[in-house]
Amino acid sequence: MKYLLVIGDGMADNPVPELSGKTPIEAANKPCMDALAAKGEFGTVRTIPEGMAPGSESGILTIFGYDPRTYLRGRSPLEAASCGVLLKEDEISYRCNMVSLGGDGPLSQRSMRSHSTDSISGEDSIALLHYLLADERFAQATRRHGFCFHETPSFRHILVQKGGSIDGFNATPPHDILGQAVSEYLPTGTGSEALRELMELSVEILANAPLNAQRESNGLLRADGIWPWAAGAATILPPFSEKYGKSGSVISGAPLVQGIAILAGMEAPNVEGATGTIDTNYAGKVAAACDALKTHDFVCIHIEAPDECTHCGDLEGKINSITYVDQLVLAPMIKTLEDGTEPFRVLVMPDHKTLMKTLTHDADPVPYFIYDSQSDKGSGLAYSEAFAAKTGIHVENGHTLMERLFETGKAD
Repeated sequence: MKYLLVIGDGMADNPVPELSGKTPIEAANKPCMDALAAKGEFGTVRTIPEGMAPGSESGILTIFGYDPRTYLRGRSPLEAASCGVLLKEDEISYRCNMVSLGGDGPLSQRSMRSHSTDSISGEDSIALLHYLLADERFAQATRRHGFCFHETPSFRHILVQKGGSIDGFNATPPHDILGQAVSEYLPTGTGSEALRELMELSVEILANAPLNAQRESNGLLRADGIWPWAAGAATILPPFSEKYGKSGSVISGAPLVQGIAILAGMEAPNVEGATGTIDTNYAGKVAAACDALKTHDFVCIHIEAPDECTHCGDLEGKINSITYVDQLVLAPMIKTLEDGTEPFRVLVMPDHKTLMKTLTHDADPVPYFIYDSQSDKGSGLAYSEAFAAKTGIHVENGHTLMERLFETGKAD
């Protein structure tokens, strides 16, 4: 038996007025999802435990079977693992976005224009980080506070601090304050003074970066500063293969998802052109997944695009990205599995809702379906949030859903 998991990050939503009350999932052209959902187990699942903040760190851990109430010690250590940074017990880490800020002057007078500098290229993002570190004032502050930057080819880097603490620390996700003044959302609590010093210096230094001037002349957003957030401590996960007796590989362009896979002892190959945005290399991800299925029992393909489009307020992009998940990922994977010699089971779901109304995450249960190539006992309903709720199947403890896929137990 082969097992496939396809995660459309943040693709679930609430009814959108601009779509005459439909959700983006309902508006998308997704014949493969609809056909499989109609024949399989179809319902809702709570991926974000009650009382926890909605986010992919909780949602992805839940999907892979790790209760975030037990295992989540912050988001950034999960991403750090994706670039080979395994935190020691006396270290903490932060996600560190390259952000674009509205207005002029110091940080306190600016607003959050883009949490990702409009998905800045990895090449430009790394070059601007190097520009910061080449400034002696910034380099001295980094050393003085025990910080070390680890670059990634994306809008987001990893910042590690030796001897720091996350107790009492608070930082706002930059995508939650788009268009708002940043002065009320700067880091507070333990260690915040050191971070704010770096943030303020970054705004001053990047204002003079030649690459920013070049980007601006090309009609691109400037990267005006760094925004550290999502503090976390060392995370240890029990091996996925020991939990379920299955070997696994996870195909994703998102460092968070790659990091969780690595910490769980699964493979997380890098796919050229896997950007985590709507222009990701869908064919490359499918090819990597097909290769992984030759040697592994379980393969996950994660597509970040629906979530990113929602954060950017791009409704058309969100609808198109869901269509791409269906037609460019799920459909060719099903054909590959059907052409094979083994039976298979497929789980399709988002990790959480991301709402067009608020441009951020939501903790409500999400729709899922499990299709079995040897069974046709489904509800006959197309894949949507409303139809999932209509089936009456609900998995409250989302970290048990993997047991339903592998048929090793039944969730409540």
